[in-house]
Amino acid sequence: MTIIFIGLALYILPIVIFNYVLNKNDNILDKMPYTAEEFGRTILDELGIKGVEIESTSAGDHYDPDKKKIRIKNFRLNRKSITALSIITHEIGHAIQDHEDYAPLNRRQKILKGTTWISRLAGGIMYIGLGPIIATGMIPLIKLSALIILSSILISLILHVITLDVEFDASYKRALPILREKIPENYHAQCNKVLTAAAFTYVVGSLASFLSLRYAWAIIQRVFR
Repeated sequence: MTIIFIGLALYILPIVIFNYVLNKNDNILDKMPYTAEEFGRTILDELGIKGVEIESTSAGDHYDPDKKKIRIKNFRLNRKSITALSIITHEIGHAIQDHEDYAPLNRRQKILKGTTWISRLAGGIMYIGLGPIIATGMIPLIKLSALIILSSILISLILHVITLDVEFDASYKRALPILREKIPENYHAQCNKVLTAAAFTYVVGSLASFLSLRYAWAIIQRVFR
């Protein structure tokens, strides 16, 4: 019960902190010469990164390595705020990684593509619930289902660890130097806070995956007794 409570706290707390930091630094800056989209296109042009598009999305901000697209939330693209500029620069950081053939990013994409079916299968089992599966009394099916769920959680943990490297590199080695060069110095601390809040969600995500793995392992041990 304690593990479940900690897991819920680790899931909810970073979302609250992340949204708080983003909202706090999302005030429109009238003297800022460019919107997030204008800033992003300028940076890509200056870096000589061709073939990468910037487009709006109703989903979360992200970079798509397969389609070479930086997708930013609709309301953020035309906004002149530290949050908007920091977020798009972070995603440009991923585009730079892709352009430079950054190994951890490539590794993450390969794992994602190769294990999607396991995650979907585990999701289907979790949707049905282990209860009905156990109720069938079919031991091979029960064990197989438990192993699939454990494999999915383990893959998630590995991806979170790799993602930490990818996200920290995009924020601090790629995005922050650009922001320090292009944005007035009095805004540097705010840029750093936005990037740190984004990275913090992945740190906590890794911890949550580890706790899920421990919980799943306890179930596995009972099933295989």
